[in-house]
Amino acid sequence: MSFNRSLKSENLIKLAQRLRLYEPNQSSTFPVDSAGELGPQEGDATSPNRAAVLICLFEGENEGDLRVILTKRSSTMSSHSGEVALPGGKREDGDENDAETALREAKEEIGLDPSIVEVVTLLEPFQSKRNITVFPVIGILWDKNAFNPFPNADEVESIFDAPLEMFLKDENRREEEREWMGYKYLLHFFDHKANNKCYVIWALTAAILIRAASVVYQRPPVFEERRPIFWNRSRQ
Repeated sequence: MSFNRSLKSENLIKLAQRLRLYEPNQSSTFPVDSAGELGPQEGDATSPNRAAVLICLFEGENEGDLRVILTKRSSTMSSHSGEVALPGGKREDGDENDAETALREAKEEIGLDPSIVEVVTLLEPFQSKRNITVFPVIGILWDKNAFNPFPNADEVESIFDAPLEMFLKDENRREEEREWMGYKYLLHFFDHKANNKCYVIWALTAAILIRAASVVYQRPPVFEERRPIFWNRSRQ
């Protein structure tokens, strides 16, 4: 897929070049194969418990201001109703890879045309508490004006964006210590205001964005992460 270079900012071009070289943590139990797929086991391409989310990045009005597209799930959803999430969902038989899953779901949920997004890398998978293996896919939206949001009312209540760097900072962040099978971990909550509405980004979505921000900005968050071990198989 080709993109008009004249529409690309130099900052995004350099970021995309660097992210294409990113290699997921090899300590994960999901190795990367020659096609860039992460698998196997519960994350196998044929598994009903495999899902992907799209971390769609674009440049804001200020040069170098990287932003990520987020949604608030409909209050009528059977799971995680009313929560903030990244566009995404479970893999379907027709999906060739995790990137295709993420792009298809983004189109279905928010009307994001896959042709205007360039996938540049995948991050290490996360295991949800519902035993779903979630593969974060990073894509670049070169021209924000080409995106005309169209939320699927059955799944999405609203669409907004947030600065990616926010997930490395202490401002607007809260945390709660919880325990699972004797292991104490932290849940991070990020408060964000957009379009005169207040959103709380937390749990697995926040963890994925913390990891994405760490990779993009090449530095760790200023706070202690202390993830629950069930989110990351490399820690089990």
